[in-house]
Amino acid sequence: MTLQFSLGPVAPETVDTPCIVVGVYENGVFSSAAARVDTAAKGAIKRQVESGDISGKAGSTTVLFAPEGVTARRVLVVGLGSQKSFDGARYQKVCLEAVRALGRLPIDAAVSCLTEIDVPGRDAAWRVRTAALAADHAAYRYTATFKPREKSAQPELGAIAFAGGDDGQAGLMQAAAIAEGVRFARELANLPPNICNPAYIANQAQSFAEAHDKVTCRVLDHVEMEKLGFGSLLAVGRGSANKPKLVVLEYQGGAEGDKPYAFVGKGITFDTGGISLKPGAGMEEMKYDMGGAAGVLGTFVAAVKMGLALNLVCVVPAVENMPDGDAYRPSDVLTSLSGLTIEVLNTDAEGRLILCDALTYTAQTFQPKTLIDAATLTGACLIALGKHASGLMSKHDDLAAELLAAGEAALDRAWRLPLWDDYQVQLDSGFADVANIGGKNAGAITAGCFLARFTEGQRWAHLDIAGTAWDEGRKGMATGRPVPLLAQWLIDRAAE
Repeated sequence: MTLQFSLGPVAPETVDTPCIVVGVYENGVFSSAAARVDTAAKGAIKRQVESGDISGKAGSTTVLFAPEGVTARRVLVVGLGSQKSFDGARYQKVCLEAVRALGRLPIDAAVSCLTEIDVPGRDAAWRVRTAALAADHAAYRYTATFKPREKSAQPELGAIAFAGGDDGQAGLMQAAAIAEGVRFARELANLPPNICNPAYIANQAQSFAEAHDKVTCRVLDHVEMEKLGFGSLLAVGRGSANKPKLVVLEYQGGAEGDKPYAFVGKGITFDTGGISLKPGAGMEEMKYDMGGAAGVLGTFVAAVKMGLALNLVCVVPAVENMPDGDAYRPSDVLTSLSGLTIEVLNTDAEGRLILCDALTYTAQTFQPKTLIDAATLTGACLIALGKHASGLMSKHDDLAAELLAAGEAALDRAWRLPLWDDYQVQLDSGFADVANIGGKNAGAITAGCFLARFTEGQRWAHLDIAGTAWDEGRKGMATGRPVPLLAQWLIDRAAE
């Protein structure tokens, strides 16, 4: 179920709702809404604080059922942690936990007063947008390949009204569009690889283009790519019965003739590692190796839904990497679309091989203002940064600063890694212009250095989202990152 959001002034003690959400800091400090509810309820919240049943610990939740003096049938009290150190990240966390708690209640709607809480350095629009995106993220349920569930006898949460005025309206509109893009990315990445193959991604893109003005889609098949010289990309797909596709979406939201911004997303719909076969344990998570493709497509959806006044191109090389009698091998030498030759030292370093041709095609075809790729590229980035930050690499300090700032604003953070030429020597080859791996040291950086050879002359940045695109484990799901970061970056560009 997709949550419906609304915004308006709220009197927390008299609003008629199945549940009102208010916040309490540690040490019994009440938010203004909590204080009003407590006064109307003759100290019901205060008594629970004094008894220790409400601690104020960040993210903790307590439900008061039908407190006397309050119109709402329930009051959900959410802990806000220490008031002194309250910040944007904490705000996002408590908004997430609030909706998780609401989802466990037999209610179909709620009103949240968390959007009235002061967050240092953030305005009302940011608070509303962040609360709505957190709510949508917490409410997401994957159902695409399950048998339809019997309709629950209990009501299910379907709508949240946020307390706020007109100054938050822009944030709500942005949240609706970005949430749709995040859901698009999550659903695409969560699908099993027998459904989400290269042709499926192409069909989804074409369907979106047909349904939206100002959007066009072109799909290049393996025959067209062979004629054009996509030697590196096509080599990766040789072992699969699912033929590669190059998906090209264009959005004309800016002036005709204006150069577009361009995104390229790694779309390995399943990665066995090819002849350099991965270990069996955990291989099922390699359906997420198209997280970069899902992320840039989701950002494209968000940009179109927001109606941003700019031109945007989204290019997805969609390929499956499988072992087969016709699969490419370690020691093969490939000729890329750029003309550079590549010695294959490991067929499991395939993402950069499809990206290099896609980046070359995008640069040559569209001459973009800025070119950004997103890819679940290296396990080394996960080791370096964990699951919290995406790896960012660029030779353009201003572009890196823009992306880092967008990540901070959207709470979808990245961390910059060096892209110095010092690392390029690790990619030297005695048999080709470049090798496709640079050894065990600085693996995320040498992968970026490889891509840098195919983006010379471009204002380009690379996002390694291997650690952030999905949550690990058998019940782990795609996160939809870096849609919030890239959507914020586009919002900033449209405002220039």
